[in-house]
Amino acid sequence: MLILAAIAGGWSFCIERSHAIQAESRTEKETNLKSQAQGGLFNRWTFDQQKSGEAPAGFSMLGFGEGPVADWTVKADTDAPSESNILAVNSSCQAVSCYRLIVADGFQYEYPDLSVRMRFPVDAAAGVGGVVFGLKDATHFYAVVVDLAAKTLEVSRVVDGKETRLGRSSIMPKATSWHMLRIQRNTIISKDFIETFFDGQLAVTVEDQSLATGQVGLLVRGPIALDFDSLHAIPLFSHRPLSAPAAY
Repeated sequence: MLILAAIAGGWSFCIERSHAIQAESRTEKETNLKSQAQGGLFNRWTFDQQKSGEAPAGFSMLGFGEGPVADWTVKADTDAPSESNILAVNSSCQAVSCYRLIVADGFQYEYPDLSVRMRFPVDAAAGVGGVVFGLKDATHFYAVVVDLAAKTLEVSRVVDGKETRLGRSSIMPKATSWHMLRIQRNTIISKDFIETFFDGQLAVTVEDQSLATGQVGLLVRGPIALDFDSLHAIPLFSHRPLSAPAAY
């Protein structure tokens, strides 16, 4: 295991390389695939069936870190990628380690393919937003966040309330108001890996299997006003072979 210490914005992070997990048997594979998604395989939340001003139905709000709660509200928007509503969030939490989350109720994914459309304010100078997955509770989850002002994307893991940065990369946002963030968590050759894409370009790939099946949703970190739309979630099947490869 390789651990490096890094300082970012006055906070200490660890960059950790995890050990590979054991290969699944055929029976374990079939069981895991069946339990990988609960409540439905393919889900899309556009928030278009609700009235403007309502809290998003079917979601629970969570918080990690001290500070005030965030305001998550469905709002009408003629520029919405999926007409006619968006999900707007406003967080005044000042701490850089302050996450405010909203997760879909009743859905559990082990290897999710998760995507969402995001719109940052034009004058955004602080705060980040993105997606959360593998969530067990407010102190156990994976986070993929975008800082549009700094043009960076980060992948982090929170376990027992301790945050570890797994990867960070520069991004090149397209010249558009709405951006696309997508993550895929998959497994191949006894390794779990997370791939992240921003505006269609691969940004960060990391290996980690500290957290398994969990909820998915959205999050913001620090003070920010941000808009979301068209949240999609589907399970990716395991790519581990059902039998050992040929000896030739």
